[in-house]
Amino acid sequence: MRRAAPALLMKGPTPVLAVYAATVLLLLYAPIVLVSVLAVNDAPVPGFPFRGFTLEWFRVVFTSSVLLRALGNSVALGVVSATVATLLALLLALALRREMALKGLILNLLLIPIILPGIIAAASIFVLFQLLGLPISLWTSALVAHITCILPFAFLNIHPRLHNFDRSIEEAASDLGATPRQVVTKVVLPIIRPGVIAAWLFAFALSFDEFVRTLLLTAYNRTLPIQFWYMVVESLAPEAPAMAIVIIVISVTASLLAFAVAGRPGART
Repeated sequence: MRRAAPALLMKGPTPVLAVYAATVLLLLYAPIVLVSVLAVNDAPVPGFPFRGFTLEWFRVVFTSSVLLRALGNSVALGVVSATVATLLALLLALALRREMALKGLILNLLLIPIILPGIIAAASIFVLFQLLGLPISLWTSALVAHITCILPFAFLNIHPRLHNFDRSIEEAASDLGATPRQVVTKVVLPIIRPGVIAAWLFAFALSFDEFVRTLLLTAYNRTLPIQFWYMVVESLAPEAPAMAIVIIVISVTASLLAFAVAGRPGART
């Protein structure tokens, strides 16, 4: 009986598992394939039948001042949000390496934004800014919302690497005369740098894709997801599928780069 178990594990997937896996993959990727087809469909309105292949809608996306402005807002907001969130996550991870009171509570509070619905978080920030008399805009309320949203994800990428860091390396640096600051800047940070870069890339991808919080906490400056939503709701513009592909490509590229960096040996040390 003990030898039969490995034999069963070596067998191929059962028909039920194969159908289940195919269904999951279909549900995941069929919408992307559909949008990709519509993006090159030579039709005045997104939809079928397929009338011919064209790249005209991509030209419209990359020549429209409105869409380029929205793309610039998304990239700029993503860069600033990811940089601030990653820096805060790094400082928090360094601080939480030491034993302190309420450490468990602090960790739990850091993870609350992950389970908090986006619309609730956005409404809370909106009310707070109204009470404080602060303006609602892309670089005030929306920036705060993005940082609080992606901070836990950046922290979860950095904290395990610091938590599992070999302390003997730091002790050796201290024995050789390095100050605590030099130990962090010259020893710890260079070793975990790939993990920090991966955390930044993941944070950027999350900020770039953020929709609900941005929609409720911006005034006139639109990001690319917000502009895409208005294009679909107001006019069903033919370049909307091409714009969706641009959003997908940027997000997937940032995520793949993050996975590649995180997979390097230095990121796992």
